[in-house]
Amino acid sequence: MISRENFAGWYRNRLVWVAVILLVSAGAAVLVNRPRPKAEPADLQAQIMARMRTTLEQADPGQHNHAGHGVQQVATAGEKPAVICGVRVYGYEPADVTALADVRTVYGFHLCGIAEQKRPWDVAVKLAGPVIMDMSTDPPGIQVVEATADVMFVDRLREMFPDKYADLALKEALTDSEMADQRRRYDVAAGL
Repeated sequence: MISRENFAGWYRNRLVWVAVILLVSAGAAVLVNRPRPKAEPADLQAQIMARMRTTLEQADPGQHNHAGHGVQQVATAGEKPAVICGVRVYGYEPADVTALADVRTVYGFHLCGIAEQKRPWDVAVKLAGPVIMDMSTDPPGIQVVEATADVMFVDRLREMFPDKYADLALKEALTDSEMADQRRRYDVAAGL
């Protein structure tokens, strides 16, 4: 038979364990159900690239169309084909900011493909070249470098870009990893 003291100790221990289990369960429920912030890339450069890519892919192709290339429209049940872009950031102003919200102007490169169904990348309509994005507006403004009847492309680039970014724009386009990612996303969007 259990003595009164042993029963009281056993009962007290049981209550403590029930309280611990309830506290742990409540804490776990709060952690599981708490709202999670939208995942953003950790560094500013990655955040800028993500914003550039999203802006260009959501914009009407005419907004970043240049050099007289027209975008072919496809009558596939009235749907507009997806625009799939790869981007490269040459730099941004002000250069000393640490938050995306403080970036005013981005200088970079874009290569976008219009992902018409079953149209392979090699024959897709493409829009490419140096681009300036005005990040102070929503959505960001898009300005491409275009040659004119009076001004050659290189001269126009040097007019629009600061020297340090213009030199990069004359030598570099997408990185290999950005190009591979773009091609993968293009193939999915084009149903290939």
